[in-house]
Amino acid sequence: MFDLQGKTALVTGAGSGIGAAIARLFARRGAAVAAADLDAAAAQRIAADILQAGGRAAAYQCDVSKPESVEALVHGVLAAHGRLDILVNNAGIAHIGTIEQTTPEDLDRVYRVNVFGVYLCARAAVPIMLRQGAGVILNMASVASLVGIPDRFAYSMSKGAVLTMTRALAVDYVKRGIRCNCICPARIHTPFVDGYLAANYPGREAEMMKTLSEYQPIGRMGQPDEVAALALYLCSDESAFVTGQAYPIDGGVTAV
Repeated sequence: MFDLQGKTALVTGAGSGIGAAIARLFARRGAAVAAADLDAAAAQRIAADILQAGGRAAAYQCDVSKPESVEALVHGVLAAHGRLDILVNNAGIAHIGTIEQTTPEDLDRVYRVNVFGVYLCARAAVPIMLRQGAGVILNMASVASLVGIPDRFAYSMSKGAVLTMTRALAVDYVKRGIRCNCICPARIHTPFVDGYLAANYPGREAEMMKTLSEYQPIGRMGQPDEVAALALYLCSDESAFVTGQAYPIDGGVTAV
């Protein structure tokens, strides 16, 4: 089960955290992985890790907010592999603040990456998948697209758009061989979280880590590998009957 042999998977934001976990797991399951990230060195490290472990991977530098960068990325993957079976739209950025604390520049920055970036990557992938007669798109939404979270105005807006894009893509291509789903994580313990705590709560990292962990009723943050396992299911043939769905992986947040 969950065999990705013979498939090519493009993962954006693959340089760290959830994206890195997905790239590694997909490679272990046999996929040829295109690890894309704005940080070229981070993408290279993940690709090197995969190659050292015996998998297949190549690194790509990409700014998903720029059409020419996305076009070059997808062209490169297609030139290298001749196909694109799986697109994981994982690249994203955060913003903290209410609407009063969100400038037009803040909103545009978040939109350009989290919404426009997903659009650009999916728009480039869909024609390839249609020619193949099959393909899977997996978008990274958030629990913030399902419930209200304080001080996350711009971020919640962007992830709500990702959720509705997911359903629109699923409906438009359900008869043409393309499936599209999204994952809605609560807080996941990634290097971003550690950096955020160090920058904003110096000396209080442990205290704030406890606070962030307790937001999830289960009492902890999720791990990138746990999100990757769900991504593997949704991108494998075992989920062939699943499309247009939003999957919370949230430690009980949406259950209470």
